[in-house]
Amino acid sequence: MLVCAQEADTAKVKELPKELPKVQTYTLKDGSVRTYPKPKLLDFVTKLPRNFINTNKDFVAKDHAYYLGGAVAATLILIPVDQKLTDNSREIAEKWGMSEDNTYHKIGGVFKIPKDIGSTLYLIGNGSTVVLVGIGFGVYGLIKNDYRAQATASGLMESLILSGVFTQTIKRITGRESPFIAEANGNKGGAWNPFPSFAAFGKNTSNYDAMPSGHLTTFMAGLTVIADNYPDVKWIKPVGYTLAGALCFQMMQSKVHWASDYPLALLMGYFIGKTISKSRYTVSDPNAKNTKYKLDFIASRQWEYNMVGVKVSF
Repeated sequence: MLVCAQEADTAKVKELPKELPKVQTYTLKDGSVRTYPKPKLLDFVTKLPRNFINTNKDFVAKDHAYYLGGAVAATLILIPVDQKLTDNSREIAEKWGMSEDNTYHKIGGVFKIPKDIGSTLYLIGNGSTVVLVGIGFGVYGLIKNDYRAQATASGLMESLILSGVFTQTIKRITGRESPFIAEANGNKGGAWNPFPSFAAFGKNTSNYDAMPSGHLTTFMAGLTVIADNYPDVKWIKPVGYTLAGALCFQMMQSKVHWASDYPLALLMGYFIGKTISKSRYTVSDPNAKNTKYKLDFIASRQWEYNMVGVKVSF
């Protein structure tokens, strides 16, 4: 009996080409080309662990030692004059008719409507402001199918979380009194109670959470995310830094923060925002500018008061 069998098909089955990731490119004025992959909905969560690690690496990187050292030095220089600067800011604010209190109307128990200019300035460092701006970028990005805007929205949400992680950790280490509590307790410059218990911190938060400023860190991180994604929009930094200065003054004159609470907050905010934004795009031009910053100490006399501060240049 003759048995026949079909020979195996030797024709190779060609693999279907893999779908290339969706990307959008943007050419900047300096000639560099940025490539943004299509953002994923939960990028602000999935990228968080790596960006937390990379931000910590930035703090201790050898080429950043000058910046961290400058921030620490500025903090140490300002601590002895904190009470004087707070008193001076309050005197100036009184001349300008600014209230010491930050007061708001609440809508739906969630949204705050400031009652005056000072409260408005204080609100710009609030996490809800970052969320609203992030939603704005997100909606625009979805409507226009703009990956950069979507990446900015995701970065803003992540910056809010990461800012909270860093500031809350340091606050619970330093345990410094807020100015208004220090005034009530008769502690000029604020008392320091490092490593308060979780129960004590939760019950009397203002006794321990002055340093560093969470509002300033949050604002600086969000501003850096936006500015780094849109470097050709020249008004973002001047307007943003002016608002940051106004926020600093408002928190001093309303006795929420000391001047020495700011240098580390500025540095952390910048590192956080820069790390987050860089994780969402690639630059194809190796000669593209790498934005750095420097810290300078400033001493001047304004409105008959001696002023000491720190200038951050980007």
